Amino acid sequence: NPGSLGHRVFRNILAAEFAGVVYPVNPSAAAVAGIRAYSSLRDLPEPVDLVVIAVPAEQVESVVADAGAMGATGLVVLSAGFADANGGEGEARQQRLLDLAREHGMRVVGPLSAGIANTDPAVSLNASVSPTPPPPGRVAILTQSGALGLALLERVRLLGLGVSTAVSAGNKVDVSGNDLLQYWETDPGTDVVVLYLQSFGNPRKFARVARRVSRIKPIVAVKSGRAGEAVDRRSATRDVAVDALFRQAGVIRVDTLRQLFDVVAVAAYQPLPAGPRLALIGNSMGTLAIAADAARAAGLQITRSDDLRSWASAADYAAGLESALADPTVDSVLVLFAPSAGASPAEVARVIVAAAGTGSGKPVVPTFLGCEFRRDELRPLAGRTPPFSFPESAAHALGRVVRYAEWRRRPEGHLPPLTDVDVARARACLPLTEEEYGTGELAENCAVEMLSCFGIEVRPRAVLEGVATTVGLEQDPSFGPILRFGLAGVTTDLLGDVAFRILPLTDVDAAELVRAPAAAPLLFDAPVDVPALENLLMRVGQLAQEIPEVAELLLEPVVVGRTGAVATGVRVRLEPHEHRPAPLLRRLAVPRPVPPPANQPAS
Repeated sequence: NPGSLGHRVFRNILAAEFAGVVYPVNPSAAAVAGIRAYSSLRDLPEPVDLVVIAVPAEQVESVVADAGAMGATGLVVLSAGFADANGGEGEARQQRLLDLAREHGMRVVGPLSAGIANTDPAVSLNASVSPTPPPPGRVAILTQSGALGLALLERVRLLGLGVSTAVSAGNKVDVSGNDLLQYWETDPGTDVVVLYLQSFGNPRKFARVARRVSRIKPIVAVKSGRAGEAVDRRSATRDVAVDALFRQAGVIRVDTLRQLFDVVAVAAYQPLPAGPRLALIGNSMGTLAIAADAARAAGLQITRSDDLRSWASAADYAAGLESALADPTVDSVLVLFAPSAGASPAEVARVIVAAAGTGSGKPVVPTFLGCEFRRDELRPLAGRTPPFSFPESAAHALGRVVRYAEWRRRPEGHLPPLTDVDVARARACLPLTEEEYGTGELAENCAVEMLSCFGIEVRPRAVLEGVATTVGLEQDPSFGPILRFGLAGVTTDLLGDVAFRILPLTDVDAAELVRAPAAAPLLFDAPVDVPALENLLMRVGQLAQEIPEVAELLLEPVVVGRTGAVATGVRVRLEPHEHRPAPLLRRLAVPRPVPPPANQPAS
């Protein structure tokens, strides 16, 4: 059926000139698209590597079994009707799919996937429902939503951005974002990773992997779910955890798909800026003023602004760029062009490409106002320095990339050895049975004792000199312990001026957490022992990891004095901790001998 999903994907594979061999399998057809079809996978003349499955959900298990028998190592399941369907049958069917795949040592993308693509000329695979393969490039894309994945690929094509690989993960029964991040980490064809996520399979593993990948390649992510904040406290907490996770892992989080492509346009084709200092070059005073406001709002520092006037020629732009790129007080350049009689968009575009190619190590970000319908004239910028239509978008994207570059330059951080911790004595403070937990509130004297085992000093109801702060801990079922910090009083209680981090908390994370609230300068205006506060936060983090029964912890106030940080109020709530076995490792089994096709004798 030419209108079916499978037929469409098969034709897309052929149209992309796949570098390998592709077999159509259909029990009812002698040929598909003029190519001989086979009634079953077991009838193929040779083993296969990848099987793309587009059959009704109730037939998938049979196909998976055949794929395993034919030595396949990968499956892309386009079929719906699994965990995406209502009722328990879909969940059960999805589990059976996973169990069967693991039994045969196969990895699974999907189900409910829109396919995969690889633009490497040695592969040239478009096993997706997208009729237009993405142009080759250096950006890798992961999306859970199939429809959104198609829209992203189309937008990539229109902007002239190039793709290395693209994966629609669907229900993520097996292959996850964590798996793909590890692949892209060492993929020489990928420079930037784009993620559209609706959920995390294993947030803690994501934090470890993403932190490592971000050190060498930018990760730009859109995570849905902010809408629940206003009505659901759990959603709000979860989104706070996502923010903290991304911040600690160096992931560039954006709020909209437009921002996603804006950031990628800078991160994929420009060197990372050495700092926030910005030069503006333009031919309109009004445009320069708008750009300046947007740049400051994005955290950039304007060190020079060159108004070339409305009659500026391409040569004027070239001279301005040469001067700005040679200026030691400039880390990046934002070029603004408004239509004028002095120069055409094409002439200025060629000047920008030439300046960006001089090897200055400074990003050159172009903005062409009113040129949306003159894209042909801006073609020299495609795949090099994609143009923006508005200065606000360009400044915002550049600001995100500047913050990422700052994160990458910071020390990686370490977990300092806390040799004075006595975990065994701390655990002796816990109830022995679930029945003894009662309300879960730990008696104050027991809480003080437990905290002392981790080197955290508590003096209940004491009145001290110093700056009062608040330290809290909450267990999230997906993200684990979430640590929060703020200055005690109005800034926290009424204004919500609180910062969050997830664990493990390194020394660098602790230092950033202390400085994150807007009221943090109050700590540094007074002569107080900030390192002692950072040390206390790391000790609270270690307590959370060693004593997972601590569901909530509140130290308020924590008074930071000239020497030391002391908690004067403490509350601990406990919950029994269920020790779950580690999930099955996602490893390929050793390939088993492949039987000969049914229509050939055994050798």
